[in-house]
Amino acid sequence: MAGKMSIVDLSPTAGLNKPNVSLLPNPAQTPSPSYFGLSTGSGLLYAHVFFMVLGWMFLLPIGVMLSIAQSHIHTPVQILFLIINTLGVVLGTMYNARTPDLYRGNSHHKLGWALTWLAGIYMVVGLLSKRSAGDRDFGKTLAESASFIPVSVEAVEAHRRAHGEEPEHRRQSNDSGQGTERASSSLRSYSLSPSGEPDDHQPPSYRRFSDEVEEATTYGRRRTSFPRSNALDRIVQRIPGIPKRVLQLSRIMYIAIDRVILVLGFVALCTGAVTYGGIMRGNGIFNGLAHFIKGGIFFWYGVLTLGRWMGCFADWGWAWNIRPSPAFGRWKVPSAEFVESFVIFLYGATNVFLEHLAAWGDAWTAQDLEHVSISILFFGGGLCGMLVESMRIRDLLNTTILISPGFRSSAQIGALTPPKTYGFSLNPVPGLVIFLLGLMMGSHHQSSVTSTMWGTLLVGFAFARGITYITVYLSPPSSVLPSRPPSELIASFCLMAGGLIFMASTKDIIRAMETYKLDAMFVFTITVGFTAFYMAWIIMVVAVKGWAVRREHRRTFKSLPLE
Repeated sequence: MAGKMSIVDLSPTAGLNKPNVSLLPNPAQTPSPSYFGLSTGSGLLYAHVFFMVLGWMFLLPIGVMLSIAQSHIHTPVQILFLIINTLGVVLGTMYNARTPDLYRGNSHHKLGWALTWLAGIYMVVGLLSKRSAGDRDFGKTLAESASFIPVSVEAVEAHRRAHGEEPEHRRQSNDSGQGTERASSSLRSYSLSPSGEPDDHQPPSYRRFSDEVEEATTYGRRRTSFPRSNALDRIVQRIPGIPKRVLQLSRIMYIAIDRVILVLGFVALCTGAVTYGGIMRGNGIFNGLAHFIKGGIFFWYGVLTLGRWMGCFADWGWAWNIRPSPAFGRWKVPSAEFVESFVIFLYGATNVFLEHLAAWGDAWTAQDLEHVSISILFFGGGLCGMLVESMRIRDLLNTTILISPGFRSSAQIGALTPPKTYGFSLNPVPGLVIFLLGLMMGSHHQSSVTSTMWGTLLVGFAFARGITYITVYLSPPSSVLPSRPPSELIASFCLMAGGLIFMASTKDIIRAMETYKLDAMFVFTITVGFTAFYMAWIIMVVAVKGWAVRREHRRTFKSLPLE
């Protein structure tokens, strides 16, 4: 019928109970069939999605945190994850066998099989890494084992030094241990006291925590083996003839996979959603990739911001705290704001050449120039932020006043004491760049309100970060313990929700929403609800990590909660 879009009856669409259109029909062309409109074997597909989401979004994060905590129960959790993932793979294979290939050459199938093999390798190298840990003298302290725990023992000791308290005594090999009992005054004298007052003026619960930290540190120095292992770990440790180089390589591989497997799982879930909806075909892949990659970056930026609030990077001075002793010996860890500025700079430096990629060979449009200008903003803003964070640049900027004759007199030497603000970062440039990006995206003309919502959320992040800086400026951090500004919770929420809405604002998805008469509020409500729920889940996962460390060292934390 003229003026109406017709559905071509392709042979692969046999057995459909409803129109087999892609999630996003193209008004100018015949819509390609997709799994979204395919009713055959839908139960298998939904079961596949359920098991994959359960495994990669909920079970695997717990396994990774238990692995970082060096818990002996992380191996059973990883086995359970492999079982769940295998069930999902089997169900997906059965579904593919019963249905035609409606998205030829999609990346989800290839990436899914690659991650399935990676999950198996992750399990094997995890067992070998425990064998490697058992074969050598780890000499691990509890502080080293808990380096990813929000409040580490090293942070507590640095807190003591920052407040002028006596350094912790080290028990020598010929020390009888006298004076380390709970009632001993020598132990109580090193308790944590934020006010610098004697231990007797602190609450009993505070003194008990300090006592446990002292015992934990002493016990950790005496540990020379890996934490408790389960039956499977012990079997692997008894296997003879494994070359030492293989064990060392497995340890390196295991640590590397630990850090990237969650991000790879996120990518796999995103490609699965794309394949299911049948979107990002042909030239639409450029717009889809741009939104998914940039939105994914903002989502994980929000996750890391939430991690800073929880104190996961307190040992690096990223948790709005005073930086403790260097975490890597002579290597100095850059500030969190420097890392943010570098990522912004890298994005601008690379993306400036990609904004015209979708229309390569065609004339430049005003929209192309707008996007290139945003890339230049990121390039310049990131470079400016890195310069602000550079101590070398700060010293050069101070040269004029340092060589001034008026400051050479002995009476004014005290005036050269660095300000308190030198002890932490107050760099508004990353927040300013994100604010301007959100303002531009929320203000310029878009075909759907969904495309402007994520811009508004980015503006919300900038305001929340600004409140954080004002709070930190008025009340500078005085401890190595995480200060946890409440405004950072809002900042992380806005980044995570804004990133997800950014991903959902591709041209294909917007057209699909218009086709099925879904308004922008539908996407917004689902996204903010999911973000709030998953933020709670992330906090629980990090808490499980802390619980696991205490469980592995229960003799030293026996009087603490979470047991």
